[in-house]
Amino acid sequence: MGTPKLPLTDGERKRLREAKIKLAEVTNYSPAQLSVSLNVPENRANTLIALVQFQNVPSIGPKLAYNLVELGFYSLEQIKSGGESGAQLVERLERLHGVWMDPCVEDVMRLAVHHASHPGSDKQWWDFTTERKAYREQYGYPADRPSKAWHELRK
Repeated sequence: MGTPKLPLTDGERKRLREAKIKLAEVTNYSPAQLSVSLNVPENRANTLIALVQFQNVPSIGPKLAYNLVELGFYSLEQIKSGGESGAQLVERLERLHGVWMDPCVEDVMRLAVHHASHPGSDKQWWDFTTERKAYREQYGYPADRPSKAWHELRK
């Protein structure tokens, strides 16, 4: 995995350097430990740890890692124990944002669910495209799915 991208303030970045903590090593710390090192609230430390953990999954980048945190997940174990499918996760994300997401976002959500149950898997998001298409062909989308597309938010 490459170096994770985190939404750090200048102060947080400086305190990480002072504590000699590399971004990729953030998951080696508990939220309490990281909170002290960065002088941030524990929930902020927990979010940063989650973002790194999710970005360690092949083909999950910073934005999709943040989407998982938005859905209330701070670890792959929480995704696993939550029992939701990738389809359910993307449907929740769409309701949260009020727009329908690019179909590949569902592929990434399916990937996250897979990796939560199969740590160390080398599957990528595109390995779930056929599964998503078959599922949507059979079940479609919820009746209350937002009608506006994600890319219309930028306009």
